[in-house]
Amino acid sequence: MSDTTQTGPMLAADGTPLKRSLRRALRAQKMRALALIAPLLIFVLLTFIAPIVDMLFRSVENQIVGNTLPMTVEELRDWDAADTPDEQVFRALFFDLFLAAEAKEHTKLGSRLNYEESGISSLFRTSGRDVADIGEVFQDALEEIDPAFEEAQVWAEMMSGGAGAEANTRLLSNQIGRLEQLESSAFNGDIGFVPGAEISEILPNTARAYAAFAGFTYFVDGDVVAEEEPWEAVYAALAVDLEDPATATALASYSGPSADMLRAAAAAELPSIDMKAAMIDSNKDWARPNFWETIQTYSPPYTTGYFLNAVDMEKTPNGIALRSEDERIYGILFKRTMFMSLMITFSCVALGYPIAWLLANLPSRTSNLLMILVLLPFWTSLLVRTSAWKVMLQQQGVINDVLVWLGLVADESRLVMINNQFGTIVAMTHILLPFMILPMYSVMQTIPQTYLRAAKSLGATNWTAFWRVYFPQSVPGIGAGSILVFILAIGYYITPEIVGGTTGTFISNRIAYHISSSLNWGLAAALGTILLAVVLLLYWAYDKIVGIDNVKLG
Repeated sequence: MSDTTQTGPMLAADGTPLKRSLRRALRAQKMRALALIAPLLIFVLLTFIAPIVDMLFRSVENQIVGNTLPMTVEELRDWDAADTPDEQVFRALFFDLFLAAEAKEHTKLGSRLNYEESGISSLFRTSGRDVADIGEVFQDALEEIDPAFEEAQVWAEMMSGGAGAEANTRLLSNQIGRLEQLESSAFNGDIGFVPGAEISEILPNTARAYAAFAGFTYFVDGDVVAEEEPWEAVYAALAVDLEDPATATALASYSGPSADMLRAAAAAELPSIDMKAAMIDSNKDWARPNFWETIQTYSPPYTTGYFLNAVDMEKTPNGIALRSEDERIYGILFKRTMFMSLMITFSCVALGYPIAWLLANLPSRTSNLLMILVLLPFWTSLLVRTSAWKVMLQQQGVINDVLVWLGLVADESRLVMINNQFGTIVAMTHILLPFMILPMYSVMQTIPQTYLRAAKSLGATNWTAFWRVYFPQSVPGIGAGSILVFILAIGYYITPEIVGGTTGTFISNRIAYHISSSLNWGLAAALGTILLAVVLLLYWAYDKIVGIDNVKLG
């Protein structure tokens, strides 16, 4: 017999190389494991990661100014802020504001800018109502020249350039794209109108205004373009085009639809175009350079303004500056939130440690009964518990009545324990105490009692045995409970809102206000992002000082 040596790769039972078969088996095992945890990953992604990402985006997003006033923002690029802008800026504002008012988006822009400069909201609201009256002056003048100007079909034929005319599809798509940004929607379909290339070159402002009107009429109003009379802004745009002497020259050789009507309008005397005077007459605040500075400053699509406001600063034409002293509230709220959260955490440790020790060292029957009392608050509404403290702590409440009855406090000198920091700390300590007791109790249960007896048998006193032997082993439970209570405390806003008054509220109350009342979601997102960063920073510091590995739940 002769020995044979296998020189090729080792094969599996199915004849494939063993390494390839092992890789395939490991890949299949990983896929099965991923499939098992996929529902949890998707849930965390949708309910935790996605909201945080959205919050981060909202804290810097500022596209509303550029989307609502695109031409105005472009004209303001070279404005030096020395005086009120010139006529060209006001003309751009008129056409931008007209479309925004038709879409009912001008009030949203006013609310956004009002966060930075008080009074802008009412400015946009009143001017949005008046832009139609400004354009109506030119509409009346053109219809007096030729009544055909009030016929929708005439306008549709005139601006399309007639059958067979070359179309200006880019102009139409640009106006539809602008409308999509304004409405935050996607529009698709044939609107039944495309501006003619020749008429668009001769009457650029009119073609742009009519294309915006046509897109809005079809996509938003759901009407037929050729059956609707144009907006007043279209007549104003035609007046602007006819003001240019070059337009009359170009119309002299134009042979498209309504050419004679346009030449007659160019030869007639139209009202003078002074959009600056008309807008200022509508609202004198348009003459204030600081309002224009605000529009110019917050015209980029992304801004640091929300974060600056969150730290009591603001953007100015001269750079970043601190707000006036009477407007610096967020720094105070952040400091108060950190201080009171730490006080609540320390109070919970001081009150919860003895309770957790008793629960861990008493007989099971007694311990279980006491545990029910610890868990009982979880079965009671948060609002009920907070309202109970409001009843107990007020000057005519239970605690003050008992103190007066015992003679410890005079009736005319009752203690003020509500609507201040003391009331918030007391109420929140009571609410968050179970979250401190449970982690400490679970850790203390794992500490063998024999360690204490061994220490005492070696001559240690009760205090020495506790401090040198028992307490160090309970520190992981204190750490776990402290992190849990602290993070819950800085995010509470219901309890501080009810019992905190003006001096006991947290930054979370301000975040809730901006989300639900003022609707300043950008500032709320910036405040939330800063709060998240502070928590992560404290978590990192805790890990460096104590060590997160020392935090245990039993």
